Amino acid sequence: MSLQKLTEQIESITTVDDIAAIRQCVTDSYLWLDEAFGTTPVNRLVLGRAHFVDALLFRLWHLFQLDQDKDIALCAVGGYGRGHLQPYSDIDLLIVSRKTLASRTQEKVGQFITLLWDIRLDVGQSVRTIKETVKLAKDDITIATNLVESRLLTGSIEIFEKLWEEVNGRHSWSSKDFFVAKYEEQKTRHAKFNGTSYNLEPNVKENPGCLRDIQSIGWVAKKHFKEYDGFSLVGHGYFTEQEHSELIDCRIDLWRMRFALHLTAGRSENRLLFDYQPDVAARLGYGEEGKNSVEAMMRDFFRVVRRVTELNKMLLQRFRYDMLNQTVKNHTPINHNFSLLDGMISPQHDDVFATPEAILDFLYIIAETRETQGLDTDCIRQLRNARRKFESQYYVERPACRKRLMQLFRHPHFFDFAWDVMHEYGILQSYLPEWDKIVGMMQFDLFHAYTVDEHTHRLVKHVNHYFSAQNTEFPRCGRIVRNLDKPELLYIAAIFHDIAKGRNGDHSKLGAADVKTFCEQHDLEKSDAELISWLVENHLLMSVVAQRRDIYDPDVISEFATAMRSHNHLNLLYVLTLADIRATNDNLWNDWKASLLRELYLISQKALDNGLQCQATINERVQSHMQHARQLLIQSGSDLEKVDVLWNRLDDDYFVRFKPAQIAWHSREIIKAERELFPANEQALLVKANDEFAKGGTEILIYGKDRKALFAQVASVLDSRNCSIHDAHITVTRDGYVFDSLLVLENNGSRLSTPERIQSLEKAIIAQLEKPGRAHDNKRKLPRQMRQLDVPTKVRFFNFGEENTLIELEALDAPGILAKIGHAFVDTSVTLKLAKIATIGERAEDIFIVSNDAGKALTQEQQVALKKQILFKLDQLEDINIP
Repeated sequence: MSLQKLTEQIESITTVDDIAAIRQCVTDSYLWLDEAFGTTPVNRLVLGRAHFVDALLFRLWHLFQLDQDKDIALCAVGGYGRGHLQPYSDIDLLIVSRKTLASRTQEKVGQFITLLWDIRLDVGQSVRTIKETVKLAKDDITIATNLVESRLLTGSIEIFEKLWEEVNGRHSWSSKDFFVAKYEEQKTRHAKFNGTSYNLEPNVKENPGCLRDIQSIGWVAKKHFKEYDGFSLVGHGYFTEQEHSELIDCRIDLWRMRFALHLTAGRSENRLLFDYQPDVAARLGYGEEGKNSVEAMMRDFFRVVRRVTELNKMLLQRFRYDMLNQTVKNHTPINHNFSLLDGMISPQHDDVFATPEAILDFLYIIAETRETQGLDTDCIRQLRNARRKFESQYYVERPACRKRLMQLFRHPHFFDFAWDVMHEYGILQSYLPEWDKIVGMMQFDLFHAYTVDEHTHRLVKHVNHYFSAQNTEFPRCGRIVRNLDKPELLYIAAIFHDIAKGRNGDHSKLGAADVKTFCEQHDLEKSDAELISWLVENHLLMSVVAQRRDIYDPDVISEFATAMRSHNHLNLLYVLTLADIRATNDNLWNDWKASLLRELYLISQKALDNGLQCQATINERVQSHMQHARQLLIQSGSDLEKVDVLWNRLDDDYFVRFKPAQIAWHSREIIKAERELFPANEQALLVKANDEFAKGGTEILIYGKDRKALFAQVASVLDSRNCSIHDAHITVTRDGYVFDSLLVLENNGSRLSTPERIQSLEKAIIAQLEKPGRAHDNKRKLPRQMRQLDVPTKVRFFNFGEENTLIELEALDAPGILAKIGHAFVDTSVTLKLAKIATIGERAEDIFIVSNDAGKALTQEQQVALKKQILFKLDQLEDINIP
């Protein structure tokens, strides 16, 4: 199949009644596009698709005899008006007439449009008079924009020229007003994507730096200059030939991705969803390796996006001055190379970036000139040209550049705005080969929301915020960083923490080696280099221990505090960990994670104070918590004798884990239940929810005589209500009562929102627990994104001591997973004591501490049996969630 054969097929159509033949022609056109993609340049296909539709519409218009009416014109508008059509893009048509159509003509037009729908063309059409069209265009920037790119397909040339004259006349949008409207429209569109293209599922048409940003340049140029070839901007002095060629190359790259996406989706889909990414990567020639192919494709995509963003920003800024007739109001000379024009730093001559050293000096000037708000067009252009001019050698290889970089890192204001410029305009990429390798590197999962370089940029900005007087949310971090003698050490660790991502091996260890080399190159003291290297190698340690270990276990604290070496190491790692989590994904940080890290920090700090006598630290905590809880109970008028009876049934471990306010609340509720609830029904269970006392979420207290599958039933109810358990402490008192405390958050990581929401959960749990033995019907389905992600199930066992076995589970975080695991425990006579639930994107990374029915650690045989049962249960879950 070829475009010529399709054209011949169109010409062979002799009647509009032969719908099957016309439809077959459309079907064949899609087959041609699919077959030709990969061997034919995409620009020829995009133009060819428009040419095919032109020919088909022309033929059908003729067959309906609409060409006999001399007062009507068929026009292509919008993207189709540009003569560009992706496989399933909308075909936007305007049928325009001098005056209202005669009834016979209206009937024919209606039949024409109906036929287009019948043959499955995605058509958007308007039928208007010239007067109606002009009026609507005056009031609607979208209609005005579509008309800027209109072209005549067939019909009256006179009508089309009259329309063109009217929509571009003095009563239509001026180029000034048009520019302002489109500029505001772009800012609004960018804001919808949080100002970044670094999204897991970017929209290749609408995202910042994508096709719409290229089109915005064209719209403004066409309206202002009345010229319809983008190359005209070179003649008008807005672009160099090289920049114009670069923009065309970027457009072709984005066209190819969008074309492959349409073919993969089989419809007009511009969101590069997880569902499509592997197939799109394969179509684009990245191979069929799944995750690796997708990550390679996305890396190239984000690099294209950055180039478009630079060109768009550079050109629209120049347009703003010229089209709005703006003049510089504030001109402040900085030195012989630069001045500040209305807050924008601007070069004083044509060669301000004569050497790489001059580029780093430029960053120092920005750090010194705190009024700088951005770079003007000439500055961006010179910087881009210099970046290419010096790309044969990384700047780190030049001793003078190394000296300047350390001056920047030690400047108190470098990381305010100059760091943004260094990242956004590829200066660090030009400086450091290791950084160059992570630019645009995306990870195909739901955990990492940004490319590695963008994540690191954000992490550094979080660290910098801790130094600011505006930092009120993280006072402990503020106190730590403001007392640092050498803040640059923390910044260097932040820059290098993920720099070895994507290489074979442990990126933490590889990054630690990289940063040691960096420190040697930049003449840092050996002790400083060792500290930075330690931070890079251990940057995940605090997060892992806080979220995946029992931080109230003296052995865990001893191991962690020993690894910390000193208070300074602990302080710096705490700051780095908070910034890392917050910069990974906007939805990751919550009160619960904050409380875990704070607890680990404080306990470890105390252990270091006690000379790593961790058991003594824990004993101090027990006594302190009991004393403060007793004071609270005295104030509330509680019966202390009954309190003592209850407390004597509990181990010290309980008093370590819970705050005094929680202990007091537990005691009051249980004593009340023993007085009012249990005498009437000794099998009853106390279920109470409270969001006042728990660390970072809503606590659900369950107390009563133990029963099987209790945890599984509760977990299933909470999951079906879109809640997640993040921590579960399971205690069985010495006289056989279960004492469960569950920490619950919404599935998005936020706290439960209202008292009504909390009460409804409480009632749902009570209702389910009144049906012993009956499984809860959980109808929640696996989210669409997660169906494309492969997470192998891993179950690992570690016995510690004679009484406990720790289970590490990694699996796809499918709905109902905790309930299934709870049932697996019941089926194998395993007792759950503690659960720490962590969701890392699409992965469940959970920790369970269990014992067998004799209260001992699991034997080898019991571990094998439990693993087999867990895998069986989770396989059932996978079958349920496959659509």
